[in-house]
Amino acid sequence: MASANCLDSKRLTGVNLSGAEFAGETLPGVLFHDYVYPVIDDMRHFQAQGLNVFRLPFLWERIQPTLFGELDPVELKNIMDTAANARLLGVCIILDLHNYGAYRGQPIGSGAVPHTALINLWTRLLPHFMDPANVAFDLMNEPSNLSTAEWAVTAQETVTAIRLGGAKNLILVPGGSWSGAHSWFLKDAGVSNSEAFRTFHDPANNYLIETHQYADADYSGTHNTCIDPALLSTVMSKLTEWAIATGQRLFLGEVGVQPNAPCLQALAAIVNGTKNTAAWGGWTYWSAGQWLGDYPFSLQADLNGEKPQMAILKLAM
Repeated sequence: MASANCLDSKRLTGVNLSGAEFAGETLPGVLFHDYVYPVIDDMRHFQAQGLNVFRLPFLWERIQPTLFGELDPVELKNIMDTAANARLLGVCIILDLHNYGAYRGQPIGSGAVPHTALINLWTRLLPHFMDPANVAFDLMNEPSNLSTAEWAVTAQETVTAIRLGGAKNLILVPGGSWSGAHSWFLKDAGVSNSEAFRTFHDPANNYLIETHQYADADYSGTHNTCIDPALLSTVMSKLTEWAIATGQRLFLGEVGVQPNAPCLQALAAIVNGTKNTAAWGGWTYWSAGQWLGDYPFSLQADLNGEKPQMAILKLAM
């Protein structure tokens, strides 16, 4: 069975385990009714398939119901229990704050949500997840509610604060906007991710710059058709070249496709773009989870066995 701790960032390959981020419009929501945390059997199943890392999306508003306030003890226990399950199996868990750069709909950096609020959250989480072999931190999923330039500054300040708090954990730092690999060199309010993260640094030098990539025509991950795999291979190679030129390292936090032949070829083009180079620390497929139902991108095995996407992913490990 696959195992890897979070400090083995040379090659972390896994899957997002969805559920805890569900029903963001229903806050705080009811556990097992509106949202759910993954169970150890799901982790054990994917570990047997060769995966060694799980990205856990969760909501800021549930773990910290009031900005700058105490963490919710029930939600904290849910996350800690998930981390404990990962530790038991000898795999890495990535804590993914799945909020798109906002809190209760208000952008980070606004009067309602100062950027120091994000720092406050992570510094409150730190004491509960100080084992760097067990847990990695993913600062903010797809921070699209603030400009790329502003996000880069906020992310830099947050990483610095995390290190001042004594954490040695791996930190994933998502690119701005929707974190897309395809748009890495496009300007958002005058600044591109390639510019904003060129000189990003971590005092502990234990971080990866996170990008996402979907294969449909608008790269949104909402359609069941996929573009030419050659175009996606070019996207990935250009980003790899940027990482090598700047001395940065990358992580593919989300990639997902419909299980039809053209889309499986597109998936192969994307994940294979992370192989055989030290510029990439790995990937987590989007997504799996017992509550995904008939979601076409789901990696969750069903009565027919493993999903076709798994065969592609195994070749990219």
